Amino acid sequence: MQKEKIIIVITVLIDVLGMGIIIPVLPFYVESFGASALTLTMLFSVYALFSFVSGPFLGALSDRIGRRPVLIASIVSTAIGWFVFASAHAIWVLFLGRIIDGIAAGNLPITQSYLVDIARNDEERTTNLGIIGAVFGIGFIIGPGIGGALSSISHPLPFFFVGVLATLNVIGALLFLPESLTHLDKEKKMALNPFRPLVNAVRDRPLRSRYVAWFFFGLSFSGMQSIFALYLGKVFGFNVAMVGTIYTGMGIVIFANQTLLLRRFWLRFFRESALEVWPFLSNAAGVLLLMAPFVPFLVAGIVFHMFSQSLLRVTVQSRAAGMAGPRRRGEVLGIMASVLSAAMIGGPLLAGALYDFEPFLPFAACGLALIAGFLTMKFYASGAAAADH
Repeated sequence: MQKEKIIIVITVLIDVLGMGIIIPVLPFYVESFGASALTLTMLFSVYALFSFVSGPFLGALSDRIGRRPVLIASIVSTAIGWFVFASAHAIWVLFLGRIIDGIAAGNLPITQSYLVDIARNDEERTTNLGIIGAVFGIGFIIGPGIGGALSSISHPLPFFFVGVLATLNVIGALLFLPESLTHLDKEKKMALNPFRPLVNAVRDRPLRSRYVAWFFFGLSFSGMQSIFALYLGKVFGFNVAMVGTIYTGMGIVIFANQTLLLRRFWLRFFRESALEVWPFLSNAAGVLLLMAPFVPFLVAGIVFHMFSQSLLRVTVQSRAAGMAGPRRRGEVLGIMASVLSAAMIGGPLLAGALYDFEPFLPFAACGLALIAGFLTMKFYASGAAAADH
């Protein structure tokens, strides 16, 4: 493995480990403030709103000045945001922490751009993006156990711990992370208006249908993420430790899919063009299975959901990065992140409102969103790509 790849993987691992620690305990921490499910989902949405504003700008900025400085600034923002969140004494401080984190939320798209920069061919490009998925799996395998143990000592402790991890991440990146762009596009005009890249994206015929499908994927993913721990507690009676165990199992599925199956099975026996379409449908099936309040359906639904969504995360973004080319790669992946953030504004709010009305309804809505994404990719994205060639 290339030296640069090892360093960026360690950087991503520290960041993702923090996410794995936080997600299972976050609902219970927020509930300690007397907040409702809707307030919890609003915390997801406010982060997404500021990510939506910052994503395209940071991606374009990384094309111009390099991946390394933008990534370091983003990790600094993450560290400060989690320290503020952990120090909260009122709900408004929780929102402030998420806003600070969201202002420079470029960690993922910049690391994706970095790994695509150093890829030597299309297959390695997809495999490199799969590494991020595998690292996500590791984070969800290790993180929930750490989060559960720390939260048993103190509710804010997991968030302080994540802030420390992000600080160590900054130090490591400063000391060891080289720049991946050999030819910086310093003449590139910067779009200070965060909506300008999205307007341009609408005019980008080969990619715009992928952006639409990615939006539907984001609606489903963010809606699921925001209420799943609450759903497991209310419908199945699971406590924090059990929820953490389930998230660990989900991490194992992601890790196995990205490390063992992506290159040896999925990319070997299926075309990449098929892998960015059909997993929308299998993902929808998995989400709809979760509506049934029975453990066998829960297990089957989680397996379908995790295999499918982890495949989509790699293949859709890999194809978009390949179509963008090296000069627009950061911008396009930034737009993908921004589209996902836009979906994450509405997805949690819709899921929270539906959950308060009936716990099973968010899964129906998420399944319909994925079906819409499948139809978009099947009948519009494929046709646009073919026409472009």
